[in-house]
Amino acid sequence: MYDLAVLEAWAEFAVRWLHVITGIAWIGSSFFFIALDLGLRKAEGMPKLAHGEEWQVHGGGFYHMTKYLVAPERLPDHLTWHKWESYFTWISGFVLLVLVYYLGAELYLVDPNVADIPVWGAVLISLGSLGFGWMAYDLLCKSKFGENNTRLMVLLFVLLVIMAWGYTQVFTGRAALLHLGAFTATIMSGNVFFVIIRNQKIVVEDLKAGREPDAKYGKIAKQRSTHNNYLTLPVLFLMLSNHYPLAFASEYNWLIAGLVFLMGVTIRHYFNTKHMGGEPPLWTWAITVTLFMAAVWLSVLGTPETEGEAQLSPGAMRFAEAEGFEDVHDIVLGRCSMCHAKEPSWDGIYWPPKGVVLESAADLATQAKAVYLQSGLSHAMPPANLSYMEPQERAAIVAWYRAAR
Repeated sequence: MYDLAVLEAWAEFAVRWLHVITGIAWIGSSFFFIALDLGLRKAEGMPKLAHGEEWQVHGGGFYHMTKYLVAPERLPDHLTWHKWESYFTWISGFVLLVLVYYLGAELYLVDPNVADIPVWGAVLISLGSLGFGWMAYDLLCKSKFGENNTRLMVLLFVLLVIMAWGYTQVFTGRAALLHLGAFTATIMSGNVFFVIIRNQKIVVEDLKAGREPDAKYGKIAKQRSTHNNYLTLPVLFLMLSNHYPLAFASEYNWLIAGLVFLMGVTIRHYFNTKHMGGEPPLWTWAITVTLFMAAVWLSVLGTPETEGEAQLSPGAMRFAEAEGFEDVHDIVLGRCSMCHAKEPSWDGIYWPPKGVVLESAADLATQAKAVYLQSGLSHAMPPANLSYMEPQERAAIVAWYRAAR
């Protein structure tokens, strides 16, 4: 039986799969070209206007690559554009944001204990912040201030930390870190779409018209590419953070995010120096480990305070009032709450998996869809059926959920 919950789950899975695939392609090509660019060497007999060359071996063959800092004398017959990886990573990520956080806003985006705002308001804040991020960053890059790249990146770090704190004042902890990742990824993809590819097209048009391309376009694109290089690893952390409540559910989650951006710099500095042929700075790993341990410490230093009982959304209220709710609540208390509790009693479990708490009736009503998919339609939960959930109990969960639909 293909009900809406099943179709929604598979749609989310398909888009997430696409997002991961395109993200791998984008990050892979980005890291490859950064390493290639840093490893270029001058050599005798290089073509006119060539900036440097590099030899590499892979897959049983040798590759001889030459870079032109501005452009070659004529446009090659075959030219590969590396852009679609970036475009589809952002598009699939945005669709995933809609499927999970906009359509599931009552569960994943809005927390009345953080900010009691309507779903439509939260969605508008989300969309507006992404647009603001790109416009503010782009204006800074184009300003006099942006001519000093080090100064610009320090200001960008400050902006990201401010946004991290701001998101935690509006959204759930999970949504806050995810949005910070989307905020940063929008800047990165905007760099590709609005600047890097656009400047490369200007150079191509100049070649076609027989004009000598202006070197400034390559310089601008190089600056944006460098920013993307240092932002990639933090974005990956933020996208993965929604699976780890120690990161997103901490009172200091915004500070953890700030430390992660610093770790992105130290890690990439090590590899960038190595690709340039210099002595790899091992001290960067000492700093990275120190920053990571600071994040670990912050994750257990405190948890967000909440006041009063959780407020049920209209959607959750429907499940709380559905036939069979009390029976399912008893089942979940007996089979699930030893792990999915604020203070789990199962040996070796120190915090609720994925941050999901299933103690109160409100908890169950809010997490109805997850319980239905994980323990009703499938046997994913309890893991290995360690708490011995019976077939009739799973059937009761299915009947209750469908009664509410």
